[in-house]
Amino acid sequence: MSAVVIAGAGPTGLALACGLAAAGAAVRVLDKRAEPATTSRALGLQPRGAEVLDRLGALGDLPGRSVRIARVVTHVDGEPMASLEVGRPTKLVRKPGLLMSQTEVEAALRRRLNSLGVEVEWGRELLSAAQDASGVTVCCEGERIRADWLVGCDGAHSRVRTSAGIGFPGVSVIESFLLADVRAELPFASDAVSVWLRGDAMLGAFPLPGDRVWRLMAPGGAAHPAPGGAAHPAPGADGVVEELARQLREHTGVDGSAVAQVLWSSTFRIHRRLASTYRQGRILLAGDAAHIHSPFGGQGMNTGLGDAENLAWKLALVVHGAAAPRLLDTYEAERRPIAREVLASTSSLTRVAVGTSPAARALRDHVFVPLMNRPFVQRLIWEQSSQLKIHYRGGPLGTRTLARWSARGPRAGDRMPDLACRDAGGAPTRLHAELGSRWALLSPTPHDGEAYLAEARRHLGPAVPVVHLLTSGSRHAGVMLVRPDGHLAWRGDSAAALGSRLRLRFGTSSGHLPGKAEA
Repeated sequence: MSAVVIAGAGPTGLALACGLAAAGAAVRVLDKRAEPATTSRALGLQPRGAEVLDRLGALGDLPGRSVRIARVVTHVDGEPMASLEVGRPTKLVRKPGLLMSQTEVEAALRRRLNSLGVEVEWGRELLSAAQDASGVTVCCEGERIRADWLVGCDGAHSRVRTSAGIGFPGVSVIESFLLADVRAELPFASDAVSVWLRGDAMLGAFPLPGDRVWRLMAPGGAAHPAPGGAAHPAPGADGVVEELARQLREHTGVDGSAVAQVLWSSTFRIHRRLASTYRQGRILLAGDAAHIHSPFGGQGMNTGLGDAENLAWKLALVVHGAAAPRLLDTYEAERRPIAREVLASTSSLTRVAVGTSPAARALRDHVFVPLMNRPFVQRLIWEQSSQLKIHYRGGPLGTRTLARWSARGPRAGDRMPDLACRDAGGAPTRLHAELGSRWALLSPTPHDGEAYLAEARRHLGPAVPVVHLLTSGSRHAGVMLVRPDGHLAWRGDSAAALGSRLRLRFGTSSGHLPGKAEA
């Protein structure tokens, strides 16, 4: 019997499998495809997505093989109107976003998963799933698999979600959207995303790694539903490239003959949908199986990676018997509000970009686009899109009020920056490099943390490693316990209070959490 079965070997499923396998949980990954995908829609990593891969041990050399974007240049009626700086460091964001194909991210995650002793099982389509009080029965062609838990990372048309009877309400945002990866001689900056707006038409050009490789994307024909609510017919592969070449010529004056080779093209509808729940008993959802939205803003793959990292450490605690199953309810409580916010923001961005009415287009061209030249607006947009502002302070594991003993510093649920630390032997290290499958106890001196470390290990159990790191010289005072996903679990000045926190909030050592009934 497998502890966890994951349906889907995209970025979310692979990241979840890496987190579980690194934590010592038995996991199987099934995918209906015969082999890994060679093309993809997603285009890279926001700073938080890169942090997730770093903590999972999967980032590797991806930064060196990616395109680092310095700015987004927006043209209105053919004229450059705004240059949004997105590569400049801020107090929050220290590293740039990375443009690369999703297939590169998946390959890096597979390499990490293979190093942990787990291979993706290709050509294994999940046909159905049924759960009972003691587990889940997963039916594939020729095999019935028994598991303690099943996680659907199988995309927008998730069969896991359907089998669990979980609703997926939402609406269509754009009826037809065109994508193509091409090899072309284009006279655009290689460190910038270039966008052209003209009326209700839009074209984007993204530089990709490789020799003169670009991603072209645009709404197909009209950016809105056809009269009477009917969908515009989707063009074939030749039609996609022909339409993008036409728009390239219309917006930029570059003739379609500049496109020397079409590497891949696709058309799809943009929907905004959010699962009614992320957990139904022993079945959970993550990534596109739980939420889909517009690709504007580059949030999709990164949100799925965040889901995976959040769920992995919680599911590992439950699998090892170190926490009550009700801890899994905090996964939805923390991650679903993030998805809801992403759906709202990307839908708004899409409506602004395509201009849903003459008034909306005038507001876009004369107000919103010029505002992007303002430094404070640039900082706001960049920090928000980086996903580094995400916190769980208001969730069931967070702290809404300040601790009585200190009004400064991080609170439970906050993202912890990648602090410079020293390990127990005095060697320099980074906080994020020590996480992934481990918790980290931070204290100013070795002696200060001894009682806290013993308390954390007692409540989390022998199967859950806790590393002790020294933070002398840090501006953050006191003792802190950091979750494997880089968020603060607890901060205080009493080892007994730490034990109480783990027991009552995390459900460790026979603690209890309010929420859905036990599976």
